[in-house]
Amino acid sequence: MITLTDVHKAFGSNKVLQGVNLTIPRGSSMVIIGGSGTGKSVALKCVLGLITPDKGQITVDGNDVNTGDRDAFLARFGMLFQGGALFDSLPVWQNVAFRLLRGSLKRPRDEARDIAIEKLRRVGLKSEVADLFPAELSGGMQKRVGLARAIATEPEIIFFDEPTTGLDPIMSGVINELIREIVVEMGATAMTITHDMSSVRAIADNVAMLHDGVIKWTGPVGEMDNSGDPYLDQFIHGRAEGRSKPSDNPRRRATLAKSRTHARLSSLHHRAPP
Repeated sequence: MITLTDVHKAFGSNKVLQGVNLTIPRGSSMVIIGGSGTGKSVALKCVLGLITPDKGQITVDGNDVNTGDRDAFLARFGMLFQGGALFDSLPVWQNVAFRLLRGSLKRPRDEARDIAIEKLRRVGLKSEVADLFPAELSGGMQKRVGLARAIATEPEIIFFDEPTTGLDPIMSGVINELIREIVVEMGATAMTITHDMSSVRAIADNVAMLHDGVIKWTGPVGEMDNSGDPYLDQFIHGRAEGRSKPSDNPRRRATLAKSRTHARLSSLHHRAPP
């Protein structure tokens, strides 16, 4: 079980997390949603111990994430990164077996390769892909390789960071289905951050809405549409008008200002005489 208790994190004057409380039961799939710049990735990095909260506590099975043996702690996790994060200079099988070729989880090279090919098959890729390089793969295939790497060590906990970013709707559906199948099959605890509502509905057992640095709503995915929470309702229906505004968050405000400047410059350009 993963527990976040009154977690705060600020970067200078930017208060990102302002008292996050969340419990992710063992063997369940929690999806955290929220607008850009609301702190979803920061929360995930805090759980991994990559960022230390300014206040509060995060525990995994009752143990504080910032104490104990780091290698043993991280060995319990698998991670599917947003952009794939594959190593361009390594063939696919070495990407998948990366953690099996070094550190405390090291296996003999031949065994690591066999495991990598087995995991590639599990995500729907043929063994011939093993000796290709990431640049030779499509975006959807790279995402599958990233998923194979995430499960290569049979982790207890798997994190998915925007798993369908950059994929077309059909491939997004395939990846969502694979993630759900694998999480259930492995009995793993899953934590996903995403903007994609189709991913939420496909992957989640439970959903948490992060807004203004706190969890505004959390509950079973089946109750999400009738939550009665105005922030969640606005987000899942993609409405521009509502309780949540882009200007509420400094990072989102800067992005909006940049977009408006670009729009004004484009307008001036089209009006300019030849």
